[in-house]
This record gives sequence, C-alpha cells and structure tokens, in this order.
Amino acid sequence: MPAKLYSAALHGISAKIIEVECDLSPGLFNFSIVGLPDAAVKESKDRVSAALKNSGASPPSRRNKRVTVNLAPADIKKEGPAYDLPIALGYLLISEQAKFDPEKKLFAGELALDGSLRPISGVLPIAIEAAARGFKTLLIPHANAAEAALVGGIEIIGAGNLAEILDHLENKKLIAPQKNAGIGETSPEIAGDEPEVDLAMIRGQEKAKRVLEIAASGGHNVLFSGPPGSGKTLLAKALASILPNPSIEEAIEITRIWSVAGMLGENRPLLTKRPFRAPHHTASGISLVGGGAWPKPGEISLAHRGVLLLDEFPEFSRDVLENLRQPLEEGKITVSRAQGSITFPAQFLMVAAMNPCPCGYLNDDLKNCSCAPHQIIKYKRKLSGPLLDRIDLHVEAPRLKYEEMAKENSGETSETVRKRVDKARRIQFDRFKNDGILTNREMSPRHIKKYCGLDESGEKIIKSAVSALGLSTRTYHRLLKISRTIADLDDSPNIEARHIAEAIQYRPKEEN
Repeated sequence: MPAKLYSAALHGISAKIIEVECDLSPGLFNFSIVGLPDAAVKESKDRVSAALKNSGASPPSRRNKRVTVNLAPADIKKEGPAYDLPIALGYLLISEQAKFDPEKKLFAGELALDGSLRPISGVLPIAIEAAARGFKTLLIPHANAAEAALVGGIEIIGAGNLAEILDHLENKKLIAPQKNAGIGETSPEIAGDEPEVDLAMIRGQEKAKRVLEIAASGGHNVLFSGPPGSGKTLLAKALASILPNPSIEEAIEITRIWSVAGMLGENRPLLTKRPFRAPHHTASGISLVGGGAWPKPGEISLAHRGVLLLDEFPEFSRDVLENLRQPLEEGKITVSRAQGSITFPAQFLMVAAMNPCPCGYLNDDLKNCSCAPHQIIKYKRKLSGPLLDRIDLHVEAPRLKYEEMAKENSGETSETVRKRVDKARRIQFDRFKNDGILTNREMSPRHIKKYCGLDESGEKIIKSAVSALGLSTRTYHRLLKISRTIADLDDSPNIEARHIAEAIQYRPKEEN
C-alpha cells in the first residue's frame, strides 16, 4: 500500500491541499516525482536522499527498488521546495523505517542536506487553508511557526530538523506546540519603525498637506506636480505617517501577500503597519503588477492597504503605467497565463510625483524653462488621459519662498492629523460594515447613490462643473467620493456645497 501524506500548493495568495503519495515497487532502481512538478520539486529527491542519510535513516538506494512519489491532483502545478518534508516522511513510512499516523496532519518544509529544516514562503495561507479543511496539526520549520500560529483552530508544530519531526510523530520526544499569540497581541513594532518623515518637518505646502489628509482619510490617489526641490517626494513619503494602523482583517490581508512573496522574516510574523512601496522608474511591468512563469505578487499587491509611491511619474515606461489602469479602478489585478488566471488584491493608495516638464521649470516664477515645445509634448504624452482620469486628487507643489523655508512653526504634526484621519476612517467603517468595503474610494455606483446624496445647492454646483469642465461619468463619481471624504473630515452627515467646491479644485486644470 502506498503511503499518503498531505501538503499544500500556493495558488495566488491562497493554498490548495496536495496529496503526497509514496510507493515502492519491484524493478530497476529509480526515484521519480510526478504530478506536474517544477525544477525545485524534481530536485527534491537529491535533497531528501542526503537529508535521510545524514539524519541516520537509510535513503533510497538500488536495494530499495523503484520509488515513485505522486503529487495529486496532477493537474495543479507544484513549485518550490516545501514538499521535501512530506516526501521524506512518506518514504520512511513506505520503507518501514518509521511508524506514525499521518491523518489530519499537514506537512511543509524544505530540507537541507544535513536534515535541518529551512523556512518556506506562504505558510500563512497554508495554515488558513489547513484549518479550514479540518486538519488538526501543521508540521513546519521552526522559523515559520510564529507566522502559522496567527491562525487559530490548528496545532502548530515547528521543528528544527527531520529527526525532531520524526521523534515527535513517533511520540519519542514531543515538541511543544507553538503558542498562538493571537493577532491582537502581536507587537506593532514587529512590522517596522515609525515613518521618518513627519508633516511638521515640511515647510509650507499647506494645500498639499490638506490633500494628503483627504487622501489618507478616503484612500484617494494623489498626483503632485511642481519644480525640482519643492518637496513633492517628501510630501509623498509623509503620507505613511498619517495613515492609521490597519485593522486585524487588513493586517491579515497584507501579511498573506507578503508571506506568498517570501518577504516575511522570522521576527515579524504579522505586519501591523501599512506597507510603503516605492519602486524605481525603471521597474518592469511584471515587477509592478505581478506575474512571471509562476505568478507572484507585484509592487501594487505588496502595497495593498498601504502606499505605492511612483516618483518621477512620467519617467516610467508608458506601457508599464498603462498596466495600472485596471487595478486603480478595480482594486485587484488578474494575471492570466496559459495554465489559468490568478487574481491578486491591489487596493493601494497611489501617490505620484512629477515635474511639469523635462527640465522641471515650466511656468516657474524664477527660472526659465529650457525645454523645446516638442519635448514638453512628448513628456506629457507619457501619461494617458484615462490614467490621469483615475487619479482623484491633482495638486501643484510650488516653489517655496524664503519666508516659508525659514519659518520656525511648520504646522501640525503627523500625529495630530492622523487623529482626524482615524476618526474619518471609523466613520467609513461604520458606514460600510455591511457593504464589504472599507473606504470611500472603494464605493461603487450603488454605494454612491446610497451615501452621496446632494441638496439643491450641491446639485447646482456639480452640474455647473460637469458642464463647464466636460467631466466624464468616472470623474463625476470620483468628485462625489472625494466630497464624501471631506464631509467625513468635517464630521458632517451630509455632503454640502462647500465640500463639493473643495473637491472640484483638486481636479486637473485641463481634462484629458
């Protein structure tokens, strides 16, 4: 009878249960792994053989006949070294070198040649799926145990090597289960330090600071434009300092993505700060939106529920920027390959910064622009109208005067602004608790109709704006969303004319 154990394969940010079947049969010696494995899985037989030998067991050899390992279902692609542990234990069972009950247990881990266990990616979604499918125990490398222990309802056993796992399974030397600290008890400092850029460090730019507050409150995207040195990048980095800490549900969402990407360390099993990602303008489309032969999350997914900074916005390839249109609109990205499609969440807050022209001094009061007209046209054409139309808040960051630079009192601190942002977010949380969304930016036309009613004066203002500026339906809806956020900051249950008037001034001067 073949031995059967259970492991898991990652599919996007979720996991699927995999049966690991091991069989010995007569014939010439061969150690084969079937079931659509990638190169890392195929090489498992060499790691397993060495690990077994160095752990004191007899590895597969010519005396053991044919060894066949099947990873089922066979139509799901298997990647990575996480199957080393179940393959090794399956061989020990079928060769009668070990005796234990594998039922209701799930195994995952990479084996070093000396038999020690190395950490793997994606343990959090594996633990979530194992608990949902009724498994009682998850046996994994010790370095992954704290991450897996965030999930309740399943026993987590973290071991340092294969021998420890075997002794535990055979009741020779039991391993104490990893303590489930609980998500709420995880230290916030695990995810990183406080943001370095405080709003109080930024001189002047009061309008831009107001835009940051609105963006942080409602999750709206921002585009800063201005000459070099006006503080655009500093403003963008300060956005992270006024965002409230994520809720428990958001923290789990963020951590699942980072776990699949293999970016969680042993000392930070849960990300309790919102991510801040700032890819260079030479980034490729795949690195930004995700993909590859085995699709992995890109920068926009790593920034999920956090901030994505795109500095030098027009310097990105136009093709790369056009990839942002779907996730900016839908809050997710679908990566399609011949084998199927995988959807990654991408509900990020994008803040972009750009110069008005290649030299940066178009319409500047003190320096003359040195760009030829065709250079300016080419520079601006890198940003398409549909892409700009998906950015909610457009604001200019002008050159500062000496009096503003030298002013001692620079305004409110990030902590003060964050309190107002947090209050506005709580209003939205209560409003949308039965709608499956978290921020005003995520509202659909159905939500807008329900929560963004206007009085007569408000209707008159927005009607005039639509007619005079030639606004699209998308832009009209975005104005209502921004107005709703401004009203939330005012603690106003209704959208008033002044809220709409403020929202309109954050549209670009020229609609594309």
